Amino acid sequence: MQAQSTLVFLLLFGLGFAAHFIYKMIMEKNRISKNQEQARSIIKGAEKQAEEIKNRADNRAKKLVKDKNSQMQRMSSEKRKEFSATEKKLKAREEKLGKEYEEIDRKKAELEKVQTELESKNLALEEKQKTLAENIEDIKGKIEEVSGFTRETAKAELVSLVEDEARHEAAKRLKQIEEECNSSAERKAKDIISLAIQRYSGSYTSEKTVSVVNLPSDDVKGRIIGREGRNIRSIELRTGVDIIIDDTPETVVISCFNPIRREVAKISLERLIADGRIHPARIEEVVTEVEKELEREIQKEGEQALFDLGISGMHPELINKLGMLKYRTSYSQNILNHSIEVGFICGMLASEIGYNEKLAKRAGLLHDIGKAVDHEVEGSHVDIGTNIVKKYGEPPEIIDALEKTHDPQPQGVLPLLVQAADAISAARPGARRETYENYVKRIESIEGVASSFPGVERCYAIQAGREVRVIVESDQVSDEEGAILSHEIAKKIEKEVVYPGQIKIMVIRESRATAYAS
Repeated sequence: MQAQSTLVFLLLFGLGFAAHFIYKMIMEKNRISKNQEQARSIIKGAEKQAEEIKNRADNRAKKLVKDKNSQMQRMSSEKRKEFSATEKKLKAREEKLGKEYEEIDRKKAELEKVQTELESKNLALEEKQKTLAENIEDIKGKIEEVSGFTRETAKAELVSLVEDEARHEAAKRLKQIEEECNSSAERKAKDIISLAIQRYSGSYTSEKTVSVVNLPSDDVKGRIIGREGRNIRSIELRTGVDIIIDDTPETVVISCFNPIRREVAKISLERLIADGRIHPARIEEVVTEVEKELEREIQKEGEQALFDLGISGMHPELINKLGMLKYRTSYSQNILNHSIEVGFICGMLASEIGYNEKLAKRAGLLHDIGKAVDHEVEGSHVDIGTNIVKKYGEPPEIIDALEKTHDPQPQGVLPLLVQAADAISAARPGARRETYENYVKRIESIEGVASSFPGVERCYAIQAGREVRVIVESDQVSDEEGAILSHEIAKKIEKEVVYPGQIKIMVIRESRATAYAS
């Protein structure tokens, strides 16, 4: 019985194992079938994607080929147009050359014809010359018979007459050449000067020893003075100027011969007024700040002057003194602008005569350097300037030129150039202003001189007295007398009137005839 049970158990176990194995096999087969289906789907998708990629690549390749073809066709069309235009130009040039060759052949034929005519005329002229020579010999013989002079005697008499006439003509010609040389030399000098003036034109400012500060209201005057005058004393002591506060409305005057101090005081006072805080401590702070700024500005101006003139290798202290000239004026001219102008003109004059242009510019720029400190150092600005350039190692030519800045008879080319450039800068129109009274007086003097001559009807001084137009009576002064009158007026003005530059005198003579038809 137990054996049967064991057998049944083994049989059931075998059946269960077989059933489990069959189940596993079925499940594995289903999984493999499913995987194969997924693989086929993936392959199909990949094939479809590959087909799409291939189609896109084909389309892109076709587009590129099409673009390249259109580009090549366009380039080919442009090249054909260029070739066509070039071919047209060549044809036109060929036609032009053909016409020129035809013209040359025609002119050559004309020249040959003219040459033939000239040869025939030369032959005829030679025949006539022979005949004329024979006639002259016959006439000479007849003259000798009539006059009683031999040929040698007549020749000697003729030579004597010709010599006297030649001496007279030579004297006249010599005088004419001398006058032409003087006129040419004067004209050349004027051309050089006028060219130098034309190539440079500068600005000018008024000369003054006071500066004016405008106030927003008269109430500010009390704040500038301060309690018991402590503010105004602080400004004056710190800057070294005199501040004048009077009844002039909304105005404060700063007076000082030192232009740097005056400028420092002016800028400081303007900043204090704008800031509103005016007390000794603030005054000290602002003045110190302005002094530093002005020192930088002075150095910058000196460097800019050297840059404008193309000068290098100058001592920094000398550059600083050049910058100080910006705040110095003389005869209404700003000294720094005047010095730059003299440097330019001096260089231009030097280039015209073949002298060292850079050295001339340097001398012109430094010729008034002494005026930067002449209010602090005793002596003339010439002596002060000479000592300054010696101190800072300027070349001997520069020192010599500065020493002879105002020498009436300077020796050397560079001193003469500096003096000429200085005179040009000072005398050119607009460089130096004069008072209204002196201007009116000069105009009246010029018009008075022109009106003093007989036959003058009216005269007008125009262009600030640089031109005088004189209208004369046509029945009293002829055209020839008008030319003489202009020279006489010019000579009298030169003797009796003091004026800068030159004055042009224009004499106008007008004749009028009037009739009426009724």
